[in-house]
Amino acid sequence: MNKQNKVLSDLEARKCLKVIAGINNFDKAKVLQIVKTADRIGASCVDIAAREDIITEALAFAQDTAIMVSSIKPAELIRAEELGVEMLELGNFEALHEEGIYPSADEVYNWASEIMAASRSALVSVTVPGHLAVAEQVELAVKLEELGVDMIQTEGASLVEAQSAGALGQIEKVRLTLANTVEIAKALSRTFVLTASGINPDTTKLAIAAGAHGVGVGRYVSKLESELEMLAAITALKESLVAEKQLVNVN
Repeated sequence: MNKQNKVLSDLEARKCLKVIAGINNFDKAKVLQIVKTADRIGASCVDIAAREDIITEALAFAQDTAIMVSSIKPAELIRAEELGVEMLELGNFEALHEEGIYPSADEVYNWASEIMAASRSALVSVTVPGHLAVAEQVELAVKLEELGVDMIQTEGASLVEAQSAGALGQIEKVRLTLANTVEIAKALSRTFVLTASGINPDTTKLAIAAGAHGVGVGRYVSKLESELEMLAAITALKESLVAEKQLVNVN
């Protein structure tokens, strides 16, 4: 099974795990550490920044895990496909809020149109910006489905300030991206939905229950320093997805 087919199979089974190294993470050693660890555990894909030297080395490291490149610049994503990446991500946008980047629905749709027109074989994912009103998010998601994108990613945790500690705080933090997932998943008929932003092994279960086909996980893994810690974190995420799939099958 090639890498793209593995991702599609994991999405169909609602157990897709995307490990996010970061759209702004240009620490090559750290990115490659994440790629190596995710590949060892069997993550579906790893999302990395659009710098050519990082892309080339990540592709060499990843034996079974697909490499996805994130950018808001269509030209960078088109170049990434030329370098051999299997997946393209327009977004995510939460990582860019500190730079004052809050794209409109029209901007996202126009960028996506440019990417879809140029892409030949890569799987294309588009993040629906979490700062948009939910009705605008749903409208954009439907237009993206009509455009033919393979995946739509939801976000929202960066816009929420948790007031509580522990599990309650985790749920407070993830509630907006979960709500966005519910509304978008209900509106789509054939496009896969991935929930990102505020995801850990506990909130993974909530994302799948909300209608997602998988999750994108960034800081929960990227904040860790050692390979051993990363191995444990990615293993916990993968096991959580498998357990959730089994629960759905039983019910």
